[in-house]
Amino acid sequence: MPTTIKTGDSVRWNTSQGETRGKVVRKLTRTTKIKGHTAKPSRENPEYLVRSKKSGKTAAHKASALRKG
Repeated sequence: MPTTIKTGDSVRWNTSQGETRGKVVRKLTRTTKIKGHTAKPSRENPEYLVRSKKSGKTAAHKASALRKG
């Protein structure tokens, strides 16, 4: 059973610079523009707006790219 991610969860994900950690700001289920990028999530395939602990910047990530912790 996959782990459910929700607002406020601490998560980690991989970047080209290595692993990054942050917190989930909110769940995205509608098309959203973020820093010039258009995220196209849906109710069936949501994405999560995540704030990086190190840089403070936000980005949208698919659930498959995030791990709790």
